[in-house]
Amino acid sequence: MADIALAPRRAKTEIREATTWDQLRHNKNWLGFWFMLPAMAFLIFFLAYPLGLGIWLSFTDTRIGRVGHFIGTENYEWLWDDAIFWLSVFNTLLYTFIASAVKFAVGLYLALLLNERMPFKALLRAAVLIPFIVPTVLSALAFWWIFDSQFSIISWSLKHLGLITQNINFLGDTTWARICVIFANIWRGVPFVAITLLAGLQTVQPSLYEAATLDGASRWQMFRYITYPLLTPIIAVVMTFSVLFTFTDFQLIWAMTRGGPVNATHLMATLSYQRAIIAGQLGEGAAISSAMIPFLLAAIMVSWFGLQRRKWQQGESND
Repeated sequence: MADIALAPRRAKTEIREATTWDQLRHNKNWLGFWFMLPAMAFLIFFLAYPLGLGIWLSFTDTRIGRVGHFIGTENYEWLWDDAIFWLSVFNTLLYTFIASAVKFAVGLYLALLLNERMPFKALLRAAVLIPFIVPTVLSALAFWWIFDSQFSIISWSLKHLGLITQNINFLGDTTWARICVIFANIWRGVPFVAITLLAGLQTVQPSLYEAATLDGASRWQMFRYITYPLLTPIIAVVMTFSVLFTFTDFQLIWAMTRGGPVNATHLMATLSYQRAIIAGQLGEGAAISSAMIPFLLAAIMVSWFGLQRRKWQQGESND
C-alpha cells in the first residue's frame, strides 16, 4: 500500500525532472550555452591554461633546463628597478598610441573613399588588403631592406636628387628606428581598419543621407551626426583589436631591429622573449609578459565603457 501511495509522487518528480531537462535542452539561453561549450573548452585549454601557467612562472625563478622555486614577487621587484624594462614600457605605449591613432585616421579616410562611387572600386578594395595578407615576417624583411643603411632605396633616391650627401642610418639611429617600425606597423594595420569600417559603412541606410541633404546638411554634418554615431560600435571593436594587436606586436619588431639600437625599439613583448628564451630566464620573461595584462585590460575597458556603452545607444541624451 505504501508503494502505491508513493507512486504518484515519484511520477510527479520524474515529470518535474524531465521538464527541467527539457527546458535546459530547448531554452534559447541554454541552447546558446551548449553551442558555446566546445569553444569555451578550446579557449580554456589553449588560452586560459597558458595564461595561468605564465602568471605562475612569473612568481618563480624558473630557467630553461632547471625547475624553478616559488620566490614571490622578486621578479616584479627586479623589474621595478630595471631601466630597460621601463624603457620598453615607454616604447610600447608610444608605439601603440601613435600607430593606432594613425591607422584609425587613415583607415577611416580610406573606408569613406572606397564607399564612394568610383571606377575600379572592387579592384581598389582588393588592392587595399595586400599589406594585411602579406606575412608579417616578409613585410618586415622588405622594410628592413628599404631602411638598410647601405642599400636603402630612400637614401639612394635622395642622394640622386641632391638632397643628402650620405646614406641615412634609419635603423641605427634611435629616433629614426622608432619612426621606421611605427611606419611599418601602420602600413600593415591600415587595411584591417579600412575594410572593417567599410563593411560598417555599407550598413548605413542611404535614405538617411538623402534626408540630411534635403535639410541642407553639409558633408561634415552628415559625417558628424549620421556616419560617426552609427559607426561607433564598429569603431569600438576595430580599435580594441588594433590596440591589442599593436601592443603585443612581436614579429615586426624582432625581424627589423631585434629591439635595437640601444633598446630604442624594444617592446614589452620583444623584451620578454629576449629575457625568457634567449637569456633563459623564464621567470623574469613571464613577469614582463604578465605586466602587460593591466595595460591590455585598460584598453579593453576604455573601449567598452567609452564607446560601446554610449548613452545614445540606450535612447538617451549624450550630454
